[in-house]
Amino acid sequence: MSTVNTLWQQQVISWEYTSAATPDLNEVPIQPFPASLHEQGDTRVIALDLSKDLETPYLATSPNLLANYVRICANEKISTTVAATSEVFFVLRGSGRTETADGTVVWQQGDAFTLPCNQGVTHFADEDSALYWSHDGPLLQYMGVQPNKAMFKPAYYSKAYMRDEVGKLRETAMQEKRNRVGIILGNTDSAKTKTMTHTMWSLFNLLPKGEVQKPHRHQSVALDLAAFSGPDTYTLIGKKVDENGDIINPVKAMWATNSVFVTPPGWWHSHHNESDQDAYVFPVQDAGLHTYMRTLDIQFVR
Repeated sequence: MSTVNTLWQQQVISWEYTSAATPDLNEVPIQPFPASLHEQGDTRVIALDLSKDLETPYLATSPNLLANYVRICANEKISTTVAATSEVFFVLRGSGRTETADGTVVWQQGDAFTLPCNQGVTHFADEDSALYWSHDGPLLQYMGVQPNKAMFKPAYYSKAYMRDEVGKLRETAMQEKRNRVGIILGNTDSAKTKTMTHTMWSLFNLLPKGEVQKPHRHQSVALDLAAFSGPDTYTLIGKKVDENGDIINPVKAMWATNSVFVTPPGWWHSHHNESDQDAYVFPVQDAGLHTYMRTLDIQFVR
């Protein structure tokens, strides 16, 4: 009887444990993506692609997620289809609607909505519009799988809802000097992990004028959307903090309305608003997945 033992042995390789337990992978870069990418040109999807940095054979902004800008010219439409279990949209500007198999959602600037795996959707713009679109397609690409089951029901988060909920927290959070003044957006189908979808997470965070939000860190990559900011608003990002809780040798990521920057996993980051205008940030992360795996490891400076 013939066997495949010899053939299969050709795949075998091994490493000494202590020298190979932490493979030498490229780090996730601190990368800005300016709003100018979606402010002009034809109706199209603009991938915020870091695949060269991450050495992936597919588009990716982080190992598990891909973020995009979707520009839609006035009175035009565009369809988006992706093999993903979770999609998160935030309306950067404009107004319109998105037609899905589960119904039509009408949106305007500052709204957000989520979709599970689907057969594609079509976005219609009533005026010049742009969406911030993130999904977990790279995670599925890495695993070599296709989604075949909706793991949550679609959800719509209006700008008024998000701002009102944060407004209720503002005074108490500032008096108690909480690390952030924000709400974690959830879905009843993901209530156990307290996340937007079973794999993805988003915070709607207020950074009040003249305030500093002290550093924290977590093992999920953050794809940070500056939903609104004035001048001199920024995030400091670094690997370590000193005995006072200040970030050592930080990288400075400036906020600009409707722009995105990437915060690597495990890096400390603090938010600073030196302007006279309140600012808001809408980070999207794979924290739903990390929470389920018990690996998020979120930490705050004291």
